[in-house]
Amino acid sequence: MAFVDEARIFVKGGDGGKGCESFYSDKMHRKPTPDGGDGGKGGDIVLIADRHLRTLLDFKFKQHYEAQKGGHASSKGKKGKTGEDCILKVPVGTVIRDFETGFLIRDLAVPGDQVIVARGGRGGIGNAHNKTPKLPSAGESRTIALELKLIADVGLIGFPNAGKSTLISAVSKVKSKIGIYHFTTKQPILGIVDGEDFNFVMADLPGIIEGAHAGRGLGDRFLKHAERTKVLVHVVDMGSSEGRDPIEDYQKITLELEQYSADLMAKEKIVVANKMDLPEAKENLKRFKRKIKDAVYPVSALAEQGLDKLIDALQKILCRENFPTESSA
Repeated sequence: MAFVDEARIFVKGGDGGKGCESFYSDKMHRKPTPDGGDGGKGGDIVLIADRHLRTLLDFKFKQHYEAQKGGHASSKGKKGKTGEDCILKVPVGTVIRDFETGFLIRDLAVPGDQVIVARGGRGGIGNAHNKTPKLPSAGESRTIALELKLIADVGLIGFPNAGKSTLISAVSKVKSKIGIYHFTTKQPILGIVDGEDFNFVMADLPGIIEGAHAGRGLGDRFLKHAERTKVLVHVVDMGSSEGRDPIEDYQKITLELEQYSADLMAKEKIVVANKMDLPEAKENLKRFKRKIKDAVYPVSALAEQGLDKLIDALQKILCRENFPTESSA
């Protein structure tokens, strides 16, 4: 299934039903009695976060949604039926904005979170009990933008071809597409990593380039997913397989994080020195450690070397994040 992380849809609440203006008369009353009922309220458009959904693909094929109209009233004070709500299920992590203004309506970050994005119209008022009849109102309508931010425990970041796809394929059951050209991964890929204590979700995020924070390359389409992760794993090509310098690569990616979001930069992160099976990797690693003070884990994802220590380190960090002690809380 294709991964779709953005969509735009038009939503409209149901129109209110008409109120009734009628009069009841019989031999016992000198003048007719008003007995028109009120119209039913139109249904709402409701978005609900569903843990079983992974993409916004359905909204690419259907982009117009309207809730049921309220029922019309009748005589003898009978009210119109309330229109049924239109329930739209979206993946957990969906951000909803007004398309015209960009206003944030709701961030559905937790399963079961819900929000009304278009309210149904009020039903018309009938003349029962001497009320003044009023026309029904139309349901609210608007265009909304949906943006999915993946929720994963660990996010892999790094330049294209740093080896992120090979790494997630090696440590999880997912088989990420691997190639020697830039932007092999054009959409986030999730994998479940089996650890000794518990399993966790790792996201293979699209590679970035300089200027990604401003939208270059895959740009902020990548960076927004990194915001939801608990730990960032910065994968660096320590073997200089494309002639780039590992220290410069690290510094450039770090700068992109800083320029995109202070919160993103503040996340706990570790460095994976990948491609240690290549000839230049050992010397590059020595030079890298003298310059960069972050925790560094040398691995060869291709040869599946050093992966156990990396997984153990990630589990310890995630355990701290999920179950903080009193001293760290």
